[in-house]
Amino acid sequence: MKSFEKLVLAYLRNITGPLLDPLQFAYRANRSVDDAVNMGLHFILQHLDKTGNYVRILFVDLSSAFNTIIPTLLQSKLAQLSVPNSICQWISSFLTDSETGTGAPQGCILSPLLFSLLRTTPHSSTSSMTEISLLTDRSHNNLELNTLKTVEMTVDFRRNPHALPPLTIMDSTVTSVETFRFLGTTITQSLKWDNHIDLIVKKAQQRLYFLCQLRKFNLPKGLLKQFYSAIIESILCTSISVWFSSATKTDLRRLQRIVWTAERIIGTTLPTLQDLYSSRVSKRASKIILDPSHPAHVLFELLPSGRRYRARTTKTARHRKSFFPQAIYHMNR
Repeated sequence: MKSFEKLVLAYLRNITGPLLDPLQFAYRANRSVDDAVNMGLHFILQHLDKTGNYVRILFVDLSSAFNTIIPTLLQSKLAQLSVPNSICQWISSFLTDSETGTGAPQGCILSPLLFSLLRTTPHSSTSSMTEISLLTDRSHNNLELNTLKTVEMTVDFRRNPHALPPLTIMDSTVTSVETFRFLGTTITQSLKWDNHIDLIVKKAQQRLYFLCQLRKFNLPKGLLKQFYSAIIESILCTSISVWFSSATKTDLRRLQRIVWTAERIIGTTLPTLQDLYSSRVSKRASKIILDPSHPAHVLFELLPSGRRYRARTTKTARHRKSFFPQAIYHMNR
């Protein structure tokens, strides 16, 4: 069954791919959680470059999202998206004959795309408050907002910020937070990365202990290096394209110290964090440049010479040190 689902999935992607929201990152080819975070930060930092601006970020949590897929509503939506009637009927039958009759079966390969298609709506210029009301209108979208896990964060660097009115959803005031873990990356009001790096250092140091234990058993250097790459380096590089260029020298040294410690334990030279960052940024930028459907593709604009990319206009250091200006810098080197 899963093999047949993959065939239907590939077919649906060919038909509906161009219709999906370009800022839909989940379950799409050449999209990653880092892309989602970097793109969000790009909009935030670009807005904050203008004098007097501030940002209110709403992190929305939806309860059991895939369970909100109603076959009849989905069939109607797929028909609107020019999916052939035979495919619409098969998907409706497939979901209706599942255990619940509502929502996608457990582990269903089609679930992510079907959910995305059901929520696909034309872009509009509606206000943020209107968009929030649409989120909470279950008769409109059958989604249930988890107000306990939905939070707001305000990023405001103005000299004399004034108090903002609280945001209320479903008669409940949204909690305002100073930090939030978004797709694995800890975002703070200050847009600094010390909190996120604290977590990375703690995890990596814990894993150094296991590397020491393996060394005591006289494992070959090659195996120790493989363990380091898979278990420790992977932690050090978590969302590295998001935070590395904006991190303080002190925090970067804390991270690099872990690499030095691992080098002493293994008895070999390991890639520096700077090298890992540069490599990953260049690879990610290259993939975005080759993908016109990627929402960040337009940020890489070739100069008339065709050899270099136009540098992004930035007014603040925090914007200049973010992923996209740095990615363009690396591609132009």
